[in-house]
Amino acid sequence: MADMRDGSALVEIRDLHKSYGPNIQVLKGLNIQMMPGERVVVIGPSGGGKSTLLRVVMGLEQIQGGSVRFGGKPYISAKGDKTVIDTELRKQIGMVFQHYTLFPHLSIMENLILAPRKVHGESRASARERGQKILERFGLGAKADAYPSQLSGGQKQRVAIARALMLDPKLMLFDEVTSALDPELVAEVEAVILQLAESGMPMMMVTHDMWFARNVASRVIFCAGGVVVEDGPPEQVLGDPREERTREFINRVFHIKA
Repeated sequence: MADMRDGSALVEIRDLHKSYGPNIQVLKGLNIQMMPGERVVVIGPSGGGKSTLLRVVMGLEQIQGGSVRFGGKPYISAKGDKTVIDTELRKQIGMVFQHYTLFPHLSIMENLILAPRKVHGESRASARERGQKILERFGLGAKADAYPSQLSGGQKQRVAIARALMLDPKLMLFDEVTSALDPELVAEVEAVILQLAESGMPMMMVTHDMWFARNVASRVIFCAGGVVVEDGPPEQVLGDPREERTREFINRVFHIKA
């Protein structure tokens, strides 16, 4: 388990390079340091590397250069043409995707307890007890025996968050988790994430919802062209950005007068 008692960064990304083939360079020397307890929201234009960044931190992508440290320990690094990943550290990170990724043939409870039983060897009874508590916390206590097809999009996304929490992560990653939802369902998912934020869970999120970014983030990072353009408190980056590139993006895409 990562030991954060020395006050070191929770996540330290150094000179990160990621390409898809020889002609598509997505991350071009990205540098980010995230401290324990921070809630970092990453914004930027499409193709700017936001979702790729989260997938790299989750250990789902190969990298061409740079490194990621987690909890003060080496986590991901590029060694020649190979990517070295500490799989034990990866178990301490949870990720929720845009499209739920629930197993359709399993009940909600079975979706929740599968990973704890496989990864940690937890007993079925213990995992079910914890799973029921998380479902009740998220307003889904009566849905334990339902199947994903019987839930709304908002309920599926809340279950996906609950499933990630079953492995007791030290960091949560959220990739556009409300963008596939109807507007009336967005609020229920955002309420769950705000609840996690209030509990002190460190998070890194990609979102296009600026209301959400303002209310949940302790930092907003604007990425464009594969690098960090601006990094600061939400009221500064979203309300009074220093960089012209950030101002153009906010005015054009989010219609927020900077």
